[in-house]
Amino acid sequence: MKRISLITPLDAQAMTEAQYIQDSLIKPAGSLGELERLTVQLAGITGNPLNEIHRKVICLFGSDHGIYSEGVCSSPQDFTRKLMETYALRQNGGINVLARQAGAELRLYDLGVKGLPPHRNIITRKFLPDGTANFLHGRAMSRSMSEDVIAFGIDTVRELKSEGFGLIGTGEAGMANTSPSCACIMAGLGSRDSELVGRGAGLDDDSFMRKKNVILQALDFHAADLTDPVNIISCVGGLDIAAMAGVFLGGAIYHVPVIIDGVISIAGALMAYLLEPLTREYMVASHESAEPAYVKAAEFMRLKAPLKMSMRLGEGTGCALMMQIIDDALAIINTMGKIHEL
Repeated sequence: MKRISLITPLDAQAMTEAQYIQDSLIKPAGSLGELERLTVQLAGITGNPLNEIHRKVICLFGSDHGIYSEGVCSSPQDFTRKLMETYALRQNGGINVLARQAGAELRLYDLGVKGLPPHRNIITRKFLPDGTANFLHGRAMSRSMSEDVIAFGIDTVRELKSEGFGLIGTGEAGMANTSPSCACIMAGLGSRDSELVGRGAGLDDDSFMRKKNVILQALDFHAADLTDPVNIISCVGGLDIAAMAGVFLGGAIYHVPVIIDGVISIAGALMAYLLEPLTREYMVASHESAEPAYVKAAEFMRLKAPLKMSMRLGEGTGCALMMQIIDDALAIINTMGKIHEL
C-alpha cells in the first residue's frame, strides 16, 4: 500500500496545452462538451496534450459471495461460473459483444468462483476458492487478504501498461455482488439509509426487503471495525471490489485512465478514493447506474456519468461504450482542422 504515496495531481501544463488546442479547432469553444473535457483529462493523466490509445482492455473480475446464502439474489449462484465460462469461450456474452465493438481486449480473472476449473482464457488467482464468507456473521475476508487483493489490482495495472494498454475498463461477475457493493458504499459514506439499497438484478418485494435488512444488520454488526476502506472491504466487501479498488489506485499510480462501470465498479472506485482522493482525477465515469448507491457514490466523488442508458448488466459493458466515446474525443483533438488553417 506504500505505492499510494506515488499518486500525484494531474499534469496541469499538459491540460492547459490540450485546452489551447481544443479552443483552436474549427468550432465554437466548448461546443463539443464532454468530448473536449475528456481530452483535457487524458492529457493531465498521461502528461501529453495529444494522445492516441492503441490498446484497450476490460478487466472482468469473477468472484462468489457468501452473503448469497441470505437470499439476497434471485439467480442461482452457479451462474457466476457459467457466465465466466461463457465469457472465456467467447460465446457472445454481453461484454464479449460490446468489447469487440469497442476494439477492446477482455481479460478474465478468477479471484474466487465456486467450481470454476482452470481455463486457458482465464487468469486464475483464487484468493478464496469459494469466494468470500457470509459477512452477516463475520468478516467477508481477513484484512490481510483485502490488502493482498488490492495490491493485485495495482499490479494488474502495472502489467497492463507494460503490455501497451492505454485505457482500462472495470467489470465483474458474481451473484449477489450488489449487496457487498451497497454495503461498502454505505459504510464509506457513513450512511444507514436503506433507500440506498437497490433491487440488483430484479428482486421481488420480499427478497428486496430481506436484502435491505441483511445489509443494515451487517453494517451494525461490523460498525466498530468500519474504520478505513481496507477494513470496510474486509468486513462487508468482495474480492471483485478489492481488485477494482486496486485497479483504480493503479491507474493513478501508473498514469493510466480507468473507466467506472456500474455500482460494483463504483464501490471499488469509492474505496480507492477514500484511500487517496487524488485517484478521482484518473477515473472516467461511463453510464449512470439505476442503483441508488451508485448515484450517492458518484455525487460524493463529484463524478458525472455522461451516459444514461438504463443499463444494469454489469460485466464492464458501460466501459465498452465509453471507450468508443473516448476514441471519438481523441479523433477530434488529433485530426480536426484548426481555425487558423481556414
